Formats: sequence, C-alpha cells, structure tokens
Amino acid sequence: RFAVSVGYWQDPYIQYFVRQAKERKAPEISRGKLVCYYARVHGVGYLLKAFLKKTECNCQVVNLGAGMDTLFWRLKDENLLPRKYFEVDFPMIVARKIHHIKSKPPLSKPIIETHSGDSLLIDSHSLDSSRYSIVGADLRFPSDLEEKLKKHNLDVHLPTLLVAECVLVYMTPQQSADLLKWAAGAFPVAMFINYEQVNMTDRFGQIMIENLQRRQCNLAGVEVCRSLESQRERLLLNGWESAHAIDMMKVYSFLPQADVKRIEELEFLDEKELFEQLMQHYCICWASKDSSNL
Repeated sequence: RFAVSVGYWQDPYIQYFVRQAKERKAPEISRGKLVCYYARVHGVGYLLKAFLKKTECNCQVVNLGAGMDTLFWRLKDENLLPRKYFEVDFPMIVARKIHHIKSKPPLSKPIIETHSGDSLLIDSHSLDSSRYSIVGADLRFPSDLEEKLKKHNLDVHLPTLLVAECVLVYMTPQQSADLLKWAAGAFPVAMFINYEQVNMTDRFGQIMIENLQRRQCNLAGVEVCRSLESQRERLLLNGWESAHAIDMMKVYSFLPQADVKRIEELEFLDEKELFEQLMQHYCICWASKDSSNL
C-alpha cells in the first residue's frame, strides 16, 4: 500500500483492503525492499500476462495463498481476465476478504458485472461467481483443495496458471512437494510461478532467518531455498517438464529501463550494496507442463 501511494506502480484497489499507515512507513520497509516489491510485481505480472496472451485468456488462474491480492480487479481493467480466476487462502483470511468485497462497491461491482447465470454463491468462507472464486482451504491438503476448487467449477482440461508468492516457504519441503505434484498431475497444460527466498545458506540469508524467527515467523521450507538450482530441482522432481529460476537482481535488469529510471528517482537509494544483497536473496521460478505445445 505504501509503495503504491509513493508511485512505484498503480493499484487503485489496494486501498480497499489495507489501511494507509499513519506514519510515513514502518522503519523496516527500506527503499531496497520497496524496489524488491516493484520487481516482484512486474516480474510475476510479466509471466502471467505472457500466459494469458498465449492462451488468448482461454485459461484459468489459481492464486495460491492470495491474501489481499488485487490482481483479479486489475486484470479486468486491462481486459485480460481469464475464463475463471480462483483465489485460495486460509478460511480466516478469506472471511476478511469477503467482508471487504461485500462492503465496498468498487470491489463487488466488477464481480457482479462479469457474472452471468444464477445468483452469486456467497457465504462466510467462499464466494463463487462466473469469473471469480475465492475458496477457504489449507494448501497442505491438496485433495481437499482440489475438491473445493471443483465445487467452484475448476476445469482441469483448461490451460491453468498457478501462482504462489511467498507461500511454499512456510510449508515443509514434503508439503510443498505434495502441492507441486498435485498441480503437475491435475492439469495437462499448466504453468507454475513461485516467488520466494533463495541463497539462504550464506550469512545474509542466515540473518534474514534469524530476524524472522525473532518475530515468531518460522520458514518451515527454507532448506529448499538453498540455491536457484535447488528451486529448479524441486519443480522438476515433482512432475514439471521444464523449470527456470532467476534471482530478483536479474529480474530487475530485464524490466523496462525507462520505468526503472522513473522509480529510481522516486526516493534516494542510499545503501546500494544492501539492496543488491536483498535482491539476490529472492527469486522467481516458473515451470511448465505443455501437452498442447503452447
């Protein structure tokens, strides 16, 4: 929300989910982190839009651990909605999001506008319309997840893009492997995008882990975040045909340079070395399974 208010990227919907902090920003949100968020939003968005264009939007998107993400509304504004957009998170998070959607017309109106057929299904832990679904489920139990998604008209024969941003790292390696295996087995044509930590065995990575542990935040799956190779390996060992992984410094170098110049002028970046270290400790990985040669 802070990054959007300063002008790193545009998101007219985040204001309805997150209150603007009274102070300028929390001290730990450094300039480097804001640029990292910027690279993440644009990097994941680039892959997602490439998939939507390749399939001509005749596909579905499943956003795993979606939280208060606003992507459905932004894609609608860009006329890039897939045939159906699913979000999954814990029931408690889903209940909060549904409350925001029901009580704020700028969120509910686009869902109603894209809905056709019978009346909308909405209860405290799920919402289902023609083009948008939000499901309360635990990602550690893929069979339960699949059952809930199918109740909301998940079509396993459609090309499917699954997105997980800082999600797998909170699961044990076995639990994330089970989820990836399920995703690779469930859809003949699919792509998986994962954004999370990498290079976590060096000193900088260890300090990141210790800082999180001090806040009672345990990264149960951090051992898979050893390197870009270990990230790729996890995807290939769990049923995906091809896999790639690049750190966020590399992602940043690929972004349109005119826009990078614009965001670098927003605020003074005083600790360039720290910023580069931070960017080298996050990555975007993507894997695909492609029986239709898309």
